[in-house]
Amino acid sequence: MKIKKNDMVMVIAGNSKGKSGKVLRVYPEKQRLIIEGVNLVSRHRKPTQTNPQGGIMRQEAPIHISNVMLIDSKSGEPTRIGKAAIIDENTGKTRFVRRSVATGETIE
Repeated sequence: MKIKKNDMVMVIAGNSKGKSGKVLRVYPEKQRLIIEGVNLVSRHRKPTQTNPQGGIMRQEAPIHISNVMLIDSKSGEPTRIGKAAIIDENTGKTRFVRRSVATGETIE
């Protein structure tokens, strides 16, 4: 997956279109992620010892990865992500980094 935990993303499709937030959790097997403050749903909770009041709670629901784009940290605009291979000259090993398709800059 090209989007990781703690990335800033913007929703490009669905009911939360245009909202942005930080990725809290990633589910690679389902290709879904949970974004802070986006795709909120109401959950009815019974009273428990930890929450004696109970009631209706608002929480984030997973959203499909195809409905979000990574926000470029320098420009602040959503951007597509590609991979680039970098060869270490000392060891000769290859590692892959994420790269913005629009600007070509490496994303850390």
